[in-house]
Amino acid sequence: MQKRNFLSAFVALAAGLLISASAQAQLTLGRDYVNIEPPQPTDNPAKIEIVEFFSYGCPHCNDFHPLISRWASKLPADVSFRRVPVSFGRAQWANIGKLYYAAEAIGELGKLDNAAFHAIHVKSIKLYDDNTITEWAAQQGVDKAKFGEAYKSFGVASKMQRADQMAAAYKIQGVPAIAVDGRYLVVGKEVKSYEDLLTLADQLIGKVRTERSKKK
Repeated sequence: MQKRNFLSAFVALAAGLLISASAQAQLTLGRDYVNIEPPQPTDNPAKIEIVEFFSYGCPHCNDFHPLISRWASKLPADVSFRRVPVSFGRAQWANIGKLYYAAEAIGELGKLDNAAFHAIHVKSIKLYDDNTITEWAAQQGVDKAKFGEAYKSFGVASKMQRADQMAAAYKIQGVPAIAVDGRYLVVGKEVKSYEDLLTLADQLIGKVRTERSKKK
């Protein structure tokens, strides 16, 4: 009985590896992804890092947010995920990027994250200047003074500056954008849905795993 179970498990594992290898083989440079040149350092080299570049002001990011949030919540233990708001030099987008980092700094991202997308794209609230953003955050039940202090802090300003530097280093030209392990940027020229983009991201994660295993 144990031998039969072992053989069944082995066959299932082998099939999974073949499927994974096949999926990776289907990836095409230039069509599905591009190389990030030069490769960029990641926060934790022990893990495969996924970075989503986004902006609350981007309607496509608004549509993509629920999908990538669910996807990110199911990533395996060897994969890390972080989000990077970008401004592309727009003062308004820089301010809502600071909204993200301020909310993160005071532990209120869970309360303000979805709400920011909803406010801009559903309620048409112009969250683009400091006072409007701070007042709006307070209306969501966040401590106004605490949020305002974080929003105007040197730390949040530095993070936003670093975010734009990252976007430039990764050669991000539009959002949402997904980078894998500081080495690959999902392109998906022939994809038909956001789900397809996430499938490509999954395949690139598998590609990185394979490349890392060959180096051991």
